[in-house]
Amino acid sequence: MDATTEDRLLDGRVRLLQPARGYRAGLDAALLAAACDAAPGQRVIEAGCGAGGALLAAAVRRPEARFVGVERDETARVLAEQNVALNGLSERVEILAGDVNVPFSRLGLEPFDAVIANPPFFDDPAALRAPAPEKTNAWMAEGGLAAWTPFLTKAVREGGTITVIHRADRLADLLDLLSAKAGSFQIRPVHPYADEPAKRVLVRAVKTGKAPLKLLPPLVLHDRGGAKHTAEAEAVLRGEAGLRWA
Repeated sequence: MDATTEDRLLDGRVRLLQPARGYRAGLDAALLAAACDAAPGQRVIEAGCGAGGALLAAAVRRPEARFVGVERDETARVLAEQNVALNGLSERVEILAGDVNVPFSRLGLEPFDAVIANPPFFDDPAALRAPAPEKTNAWMAEGGLAAWTPFLTKAVREGGTITVIHRADRLADLLDLLSAKAGSFQIRPVHPYADEPAKRVLVRAVKTGKAPLKLLPPLVLHDRGGAKHTAEAEAVLRGEAGLRWA
């Protein structure tokens, strides 16, 4: 296995082994974890969990829920398993080998109460300079979003929630693909600064939901006044606050 580093999330509450090079859990994983609001006793699955950055942070935030991470890359999956043990979460968190390009039914699992995902942001190799080989699986989606959304909608029961973080400019595609099986959309834009367009969106959908779409107040990450993060973003990253849904 290539060299790894040990990093800390949620103000030190989560220890995370991850590759020194290649894809590393960052802000998107932290926001996805903060958007997970699983109730006690509920079951949550993360599609494409990588080394477990979002999955473990969500599990620590929601200590009475159970979590499963699915990952196709063997190196990332082994790291995720190590991270589960490192954080003493083996009783509530399980890592499975799996691929979103394969039907959810192949996992042999009952549908979950919630699914969370941070799909690769690009599916057109011509859209960006080719990433380093160790980042390819994290950045380039084989089959695109169209391959991810059927897995996400099949992974949850009727009335279950689907929570995704993605590029803001793919919002229309994401809503279109999810709307075949889900509705009751809630959208939270994530802006780098208050006076700049959103670069990320957090999208929540309910399987078979029928409620009107809701556009929620944005999360602004940075303040031009000098602090690295706004007070709200800092509280979220430290685990002192979550990202609530209406």
